[in-house]
Amino acid sequence: MTDIYEILKKYYGYTAFRKGQEEIIKSLLAGQDTLAVMPTGAGKSLCYQIPALCLEGITIVISPLISLMQDQVRSLIAMGVRAAYLNSSLTPRQMELAMYNAANGVYKIIYAAPERLETESFLQLVQRQEVSLLAVDEAHCISQWGHDFRPSYMQIADFIAKMPKRPVVAAFTATATDRVKQDIVKNLHLKDPFRLGLGFDRENLYFGVYKPLDRTQFVLDYLRTHSEQSGIVYCLTRKNVDELTAVLQENGISALPYHAGMGDRERAFHQNEFIYDRARVIVATNAFGMGIDKPDVRYVLHYNMPANMEDYYQQAGRAGRDGEAAECILLYSARDVRINQFLIQKSEESENADPEEVARHIQIQLEKLKQMTFYSTSATVCLRKRILNYFGEHFNPPCGNCSICRHDSEKRYAKIGLSADGKKLFVDEALLGRLEKQRAVLANRAGVPAYAVFSDTVLRELSACRPRTVQALSKISGLGEVKIQRYGQELVNVINTYEQEADF
Repeated sequence: MTDIYEILKKYYGYTAFRKGQEEIIKSLLAGQDTLAVMPTGAGKSLCYQIPALCLEGITIVISPLISLMQDQVRSLIAMGVRAAYLNSSLTPRQMELAMYNAANGVYKIIYAAPERLETESFLQLVQRQEVSLLAVDEAHCISQWGHDFRPSYMQIADFIAKMPKRPVVAAFTATATDRVKQDIVKNLHLKDPFRLGLGFDRENLYFGVYKPLDRTQFVLDYLRTHSEQSGIVYCLTRKNVDELTAVLQENGISALPYHAGMGDRERAFHQNEFIYDRARVIVATNAFGMGIDKPDVRYVLHYNMPANMEDYYQQAGRAGRDGEAAECILLYSARDVRINQFLIQKSEESENADPEEVARHIQIQLEKLKQMTFYSTSATVCLRKRILNYFGEHFNPPCGNCSICRHDSEKRYAKIGLSADGKKLFVDEALLGRLEKQRAVLANRAGVPAYAVFSDTVLRELSACRPRTVQALSKISGLGEVKIQRYGQELVNVINTYEQEADF
């Protein structure tokens, strides 16, 4: 069996696993089904990618998120791993080519939308290939008690049953109550699964709830203070999105809208502008974000209060996926409660629905709205405690990183700190600026987002440690062999040129 630490260093550039990763990887390599509940940013993709690289045959990853598949495949290819995705974003010709390559064993990891499982061509593909591992991402989508139930997920168990040999099955999710976890095990037919729950706490996230007299002015002031950082502003309605985006653009802020009322092409364009840092801010409804794996989102603002804690925590969790400090701020107004009540009632309208079932579901959603309102109006209870208690975790406040525990007013704007892996770095800002420009050149050349080349953390460590040779780059956490071979000399050239100029 290939050594998992060798793979970790070779492809990912790390020498140690994060909490829980090694246990999950070893359980899958031992042939045991696995259910992992891991907070966003905990590195769950690595938990199935490393077994995929160790095992014979191919690994199939089922995900409902087209943009996430694209991002994951892009990152894997950048690391030197052959991977592909099969979903509706491909043209017929692209799909034909991808299926041909898959049938000929070109790919080690294949990402597929759940709807793809129902096609005859995909079933024939897996019947001819040795599938060693099947990973189900966003596994909470299989439960009607989850906040994002998708009927297509109910077909996964039948798909597995039709395979010539049952693969090891792994289920991953970031948010799941006990009821949802039971449904995942039952509906996926997991066999005596290894279970690991890392908890829901994201220590790097600051949580704040403010009640400003003028929410629009608050957002304007905040974005001006954080003009060099990427962020998301969530609104409850399309009208809010359009109006707020217009105000921001009038004030010189590079913001773009995103909601379901826009065309697919326009939404995709705006999403890419954000991912490639050509627009710093996305103003969006909850239509945006599922599968957005941009790791350097430094803040998520909620212009309106969401309808439930699951949606809020998932949306807020798009901040700080790189493990660096980030802010999640909710702007509360009592009017948002009434709007959410209206939207809940309206969403359940259907001619053929069972009235009793509709009433029951409305009651569940209204109870969730009540819990969200408790969070948003909390005057003395630690916000982190409220979140974690909701998901069934015990937490002893103060957390020291929320507006209640810090006694913050809405005039407080945190300055994002600089650290990596718990280490304080003495960053040379001038050299960091040059490395960021070089990263932009490399990203543009490769046609990928900047973060897919190097993370901000890698650049900061480079600017602090200043390795002078390509060989010395192997000591930088997060730089794997392929990236050192591909980009190492150019990085070293930037550092050496900077050092030479500093000597004069």
